[in-house]
Amino acid sequence: MKTTGNTNMKKFLTATAVATLIGLSGAAQAADFKMSHVRPQGATIDVELKAYAEAVKEATGGDVNIEIYAASALGDYTTVQERVSVGAIEMATQPAATGTDRRMQIASVPFLASNWEDARKIYGPGGVLHETMAELFSKQDITMLAAYPVYFGGISLNRDAVTPGTTEPKGIKVRVPGIKSFQLTGAALGYIPAPIPFSEAFTAIQVGVVDGVIGSGAEGYYASFRDVTKSYIPANTHFEVWFMIISNDALSGLDEDDQAAMKKAAEDFEAARWVVAEEDQGKWEQRLADELDANVVELTDEQLAGMAAKVRETVWPELLNDVGQEWGQSILDKALN
Repeated sequence: MKTTGNTNMKKFLTATAVATLIGLSGAAQAADFKMSHVRPQGATIDVELKAYAEAVKEATGGDVNIEIYAASALGDYTTVQERVSVGAIEMATQPAATGTDRRMQIASVPFLASNWEDARKIYGPGGVLHETMAELFSKQDITMLAAYPVYFGGISLNRDAVTPGTTEPKGIKVRVPGIKSFQLTGAALGYIPAPIPFSEAFTAIQVGVVDGVIGSGAEGYYASFRDVTKSYIPANTHFEVWFMIISNDALSGLDEDDQAAMKKAAEDFEAARWVVAEEDQGKWEQRLADELDANVVELTDEQLAGMAAKVRETVWPELLNDVGQEWGQSILDKALN
């Protein structure tokens, strides 16, 4: 009896140990990731990222669960990128932060693309900016899963526009992001640029510190500045593209099948966005006009070309000095060919 009892106990312990190891193995495969983005809940990107998270969950059989954090709830996008780099936050879809590498300004070169066909060639899969940004992110221990085309940028004003189709001085102070390309572009177009953090921009307009914003587009102004937008100038100042990024540590912690599933879902996510992005831009411009009664200024092709020429002549050389003349020029040459 004693021998039988010991044998049964050993079998029980062995079975328990195996079950525990199996459970630990399953737990090791499961991953709960945080994904940050800059728009409010319910915004287009919020809806699309939640769909992406569902696609990943299904494709990985529940191994990867992505929780979406809207409205910069995990921190300003510059801070978030730094935290993704060190693995403190797993994922984000947002603009590229230039604080750790000034060369990332190349993603927001003003007036680089003139239309959506140009934009897709330059920023889409296989495009020079797509590949360049992936390389720059990799140097920060970050994998770029996808580029997310947002819109062509414009100018939002809490007042009537002044000579909007020219580069003449306008005496209007506007908030710009703390990125040199936007500051220089604002000045080249005749505005007085004031670098202000995004989190403080709405209040700055509300209290009259500045009269408007450069650095976003119709969707962004509707989402975050609709109560202080009276005029919108679709000047095509820059092509806004965000990047879906993931910490290398987070990605490498998954098995090969789950990594492949995440990457395939990201490719599908990007491809779907390119199909609807241009139409989406027009929809948001129309909403500014219809719902907010904002004056959406119409610019001629000649006016847009004149603004682009001025910026390329005066701003591009300054940006090239900042990012590296030879490196930056090689990127622009490939983009324009």
